[in-house]
Amino acid sequence: MTIKPLADRVLIEPVEAETKTQAGLYIPDNAKEKPMQGVVKAVGAGRKSDKGETIPMEIKVGDKVLYGKYSGTEVSLDGKNYLIAKENDILAVL
Repeated sequence: MTIKPLADRVLIEPVEAETKTQAGLYIPDNAKEKPMQGVVKAVGAGRKSDKGETIPMEIKVGDKVLYGKYSGTEVSLDGKNYLIAKENDILAVL
């Protein structure tokens, strides 16, 4: 099963949070922060302008991105967790 985002939405696979600090201490699961980085797996066609023209997406498949902490909607597909977010929820391409 595949997911095809609509309009100006993107499908992001979050990068797993670090389990160990630089000093070598292990971080317990309940203390880990929600990841804010991920890899774009699929993009929609783009948003529509007021004139009905499609504005193409700036983000493309394979981009590593930084997104807002509480952005998008989490979905699970084939045992993997993904995030579906709007293109303007993405803060930067890394």
